[in-house]
Amino acid sequence: MEQNNRFLETEEPGKLMRMYSIPCIISLLVAALYNIVDQLFIANAAYLGSYGNAANTVVFPLTVVALAFAVMIGDGACAFTSICLGQERRDEARRSVGSAVTLSVITGILIMLIYLIFQTGIITMFGGRVNEETFVQSKEYFFWITLGIPFYVFGQAMNPVIRSDGSPKFAMFSTVIGAIVNIIFDPIFIYGTKWGMMGAAIATDMGQIVTAVLSVWYLVHMKEIKLDKESFRPDGKLVKRFIPLGVTSLLSQISLVAAMAAINNMIRKYGALDEIFSQEQFAQIPMAVVGIVMKFFQIVISIAVGMAAGCIPVVGYNVGAGRKDRVKILFKLLLKCEAILGAVALLIVELLPKQLIGIFGAANESIYYTDFAIKSFRIYLCMMILATVNKGTFIFLQAVGKAKESTIISMAREIIFGVGFALLLPRAFALDGVLYSMPVSDFLAFLIAIFFIARTMKELTVEE
Repeated sequence: MEQNNRFLETEEPGKLMRMYSIPCIISLLVAALYNIVDQLFIANAAYLGSYGNAANTVVFPLTVVALAFAVMIGDGACAFTSICLGQERRDEARRSVGSAVTLSVITGILIMLIYLIFQTGIITMFGGRVNEETFVQSKEYFFWITLGIPFYVFGQAMNPVIRSDGSPKFAMFSTVIGAIVNIIFDPIFIYGTKWGMMGAAIATDMGQIVTAVLSVWYLVHMKEIKLDKESFRPDGKLVKRFIPLGVTSLLSQISLVAAMAAINNMIRKYGALDEIFSQEQFAQIPMAVVGIVMKFFQIVISIAVGMAAGCIPVVGYNVGAGRKDRVKILFKLLLKCEAILGAVALLIVELLPKQLIGIFGAANESIYYTDFAIKSFRIYLCMMILATVNKGTFIFLQAVGKAKESTIISMAREIIFGVGFALLLPRAFALDGVLYSMPVSDFLAFLIAIFFIARTMKELTVEE
């Protein structure tokens, strides 16, 4: 059979990066927009306002947990399948994809059941008790979002698998269509039927179901890999080989959730000691604002991750084909693009913070809301250039099989620094300490990333 992916070894690297990364960026941006669009419509609904925003912030990390397991399965299968195709091991590629499909379905159902059983405790753990109204809104939003988790996990896991089959545009299309469904029904359910947080969640679920259905259709019509019934029987040996390639993606997302939990709880603790935010009517503002800042950060990081993740099939194929020279070229190009992205994002948050917060319903809130938001954007995101380079580095290292190095950067950034400084700095700087924790963590993680970047470049040069 003719190898249709042979162009991955011969086409100009920059062109391949554009071909694969742009659809991947769009897919991740659209996936991020599910929660962000919900928050935009919630923030501009007068009957929800900052309470709804705070509830969205509480629930957001819990959707990231589901995403973490999805990308572990999907990115791992994508990297392993690409390497198999580069080495002409088609049967292993087929069984790996089938195992990933079955694993994603089982994982999504298990997460849903755990969430439903431990709902109240989970919401409390992520700061939902900041005040009674926020807790009520959080429970409503969380319950309905949870019902869509199996579809979300499946759709997100299949996205990189579809890319590994040489169809990045279809992977993008399936996600975009789902997001459009969400955008259409959000205003209908929030403003029209007045379903509030339930309406926002149901609109999200509908979009995720559409993406899952399109993914199923593609699996039946794959180009390079032809699945049969036997393919879907989990192959333990292959699962043990591709899951480690996706563990870094899992740890990256899970550690981010740990950092969010620490930040949310420090906001609740030190907000209660603040002269303004200790008042019942303003207590939810810090959590709502930091959630909005994180949403902007998520947009930028989605682009950063998309650049790097889009390179995974290309890098995997060339590693399998022994073309380390092309891998080196891609790495240099990726780092340059990540730095440019971070610089553009930095200019936006430093020059236009008031305009950014205005998008999220600031006109309906007090002056304390706007003032804290402006300060949060400028402090929390002041190291965006380093943040994007860090993210691109650990994903690229994962793609070339350096799971250990990739994990070190990710865990140091999110757990040791992200959680550590979120817990320590507020002791000295109160509520502002939560904001300082982000740039300090990005700076220290960058020092580690620099070491691995230099070592990897040297190794690729020697092999070349």
